[in-house]
Amino acid sequence: MNTLGGCAARPAQQPPQPTVMSTQHQAEVTMSRNPARSTSVDFLRGLALIVITLDHVSQSALSHLTLHNYAFCDAAEVFVFLGGYASGAAYCAMTASGGAAQAHRRFLKRSGEIYRGYLLTAALMLLCGLAMLALHIHSAILTYTDAPLFLARPFQTLLDIATLRRQPDLAAVLPMYIGFALCVPLVAPVVRRRPATALLASLALWLCAPSLAHLLPSADPIGWSFDPFAWQLMFMFGMLCRLHPVSAVFQASRAGLRRTWIALAVALAFAAYKLLIENQPEPGYLKQHLSSLRVVSFVSIAWLVAQLSRLGWIDRLAAALPPVVTAGRQGLACFVWGTLISIVADTALQVAAPAFHTRTQAVVAALSADLLTIAAVLAVAIISARLKANRPIPRRQHRTGQYGCQSVIAAAFVNRYQDAARSLVLSAPNVARGHLQDKEKSPELEALLHAGNAMLRSDRVAVVDRLVASDTPSVVRDHMTSKPVRVPH
Repeated sequence: MNTLGGCAARPAQQPPQPTVMSTQHQAEVTMSRNPARSTSVDFLRGLALIVITLDHVSQSALSHLTLHNYAFCDAAEVFVFLGGYASGAAYCAMTASGGAAQAHRRFLKRSGEIYRGYLLTAALMLLCGLAMLALHIHSAILTYTDAPLFLARPFQTLLDIATLRRQPDLAAVLPMYIGFALCVPLVAPVVRRRPATALLASLALWLCAPSLAHLLPSADPIGWSFDPFAWQLMFMFGMLCRLHPVSAVFQASRAGLRRTWIALAVALAFAAYKLLIENQPEPGYLKQHLSSLRVVSFVSIAWLVAQLSRLGWIDRLAAALPPVVTAGRQGLACFVWGTLISIVADTALQVAAPAFHTRTQAVVAALSADLLTIAAVLAVAIISARLKANRPIPRRQHRTGQYGCQSVIAAAFVNRYQDAARSLVLSAPNVARGHLQDKEKSPELEALLHAGNAMLRSDRVAVVDRLVASDTPSVVRDHMTSKPVRVPH
């Protein structure tokens, strides 16, 4: 699922070595220890964010085609699962480049970023609610903004929101993510070394979640909209799938195909029930505490999507729709501003509804609003990515070798292939930095080059990701991983 390029081919004088693609166990070890950013995963995250935004628009036409209409799960499960997947990959990359201490600091910082995103989302919702009240727009979404409650008890409402006791509806998933980010450095080592123990502990906590929900601070007697004691199971599934992936050989085997047929049968049965039998919305507590029905529904669909990914369909979609990939990489920004976009779109459709005299006019207006909503989310992603790319990166003050280059990639190639160094061209080498220095660079690169075939994309992913820092901008990584570089001898 990962894309990469820009590694040297194996030196000609060395005997042939087993490749990562030809040795499945080696592939699993390589990918779990050297996690790279996956374009297909980012594509799925971006798609989930777009679906979440559309689902928040009550008059949306495209929301009738989204997952919750055909399954007992929705984009929330997808988003949380992929969040666990990405967190597992990020933890491995951070520990490889800077140790466990760096991972702890980064996830602590990330939890602060999510908390600020939560506060910004709540503020945007309050402002939208106050604007609707000022304009005498009484939309159904007004209640979810907490604006009426704010006018009645402003200080108490703000205090409750800041302390997570009251969570505006559309921002309710973020407080759960804050806890997940704080727990990743503590849980990830267990997941890596003892996956069965981690899974059993997660299942036990999920089973006990309804009785533990009252421990969470809440001004609402119902409690948190997303019970973190329950939803951690979905996050754990994502981490396990990243750190202990199911091999492609098994997926294509007879046993794997049997599982595919079972998953397809379950998904079709649930879809038939939702379309033909169900006549009322499912109770909210099923989603709040992540019911077993939702878990089974998601697992069946996730397995089917994994088969599409194995066959290359997701990669082709990602290559055809790069803005969606960018949205997945700018997840927090797209979620926060997507909330504002969905409120504006929903309110606009509600206000314009009396002007629609025919069903056709209403459908055309809803489709137009959907397209504008999608375009707005993608615009937020592109702007956020450009702002991050232009952000100045502080230089580290330490010795980087006789060439004065902080890039481990450049330094390692220069050290190993001095005669060919003139032909190498690297993008932003000061950005693509790594943790190895001096004499450690050559043996590390040599071992990686001989562990796999640099002409295979998955092998190049593992090699380059081991040598660059976890915070390397995606535009640099994508350029480095686009195609292999042959170094003459």
